Amino acid sequence: MAGKRVLGVDFGDARTGLALSDPSGFLASGIGCIKSGSFLKTAEEVIRVAKEKDVRLIVLGHPINMNGTIGPRAEKAEAFGKHLTELCDIPVLLFDERLSTANAHVMLNSTTIKGQKRKEIIDEMSASLILQSYLDKERANG
Repeated sequence: MAGKRVLGVDFGDARTGLALSDPSGFLASGIGCIKSGSFLKTAEEVIRVAKEKDVRLIVLGHPINMNGTIGPRAEKAEAFGKHLTELCDIPVLLFDERLSTANAHVMLNSTTIKGQKRKEIIDEMSASLILQSYLDKERANG
């Protein structure tokens, strides 16, 4: 089996946030943001990071609508996940990310971070929230 870590991904058109679990799978931490408008270049960079960090799983945020339907953003995430799967042998799991970006905004509202830096932090924080939710769910299901 590959490494012990899990990579969290919050895919976006302009920026894609990344988070990484600790080896025990207990804690997620943001590790940066990919700034690429290119679907292929973003996928290649996610795979590069996954291999460099020796991850066993990529958890990709799946932005399902609040009513449970699949909209255009979720379809893009599904296409991105399929593309990742075609390019590497690391398993990719779509994980419901409803409200992760909204929660990241709420958390950052108490700070003075503004502008472009805030957008990057939001994406990285969203990836961390997605990954932490996945890790917590896995631990609860034991």
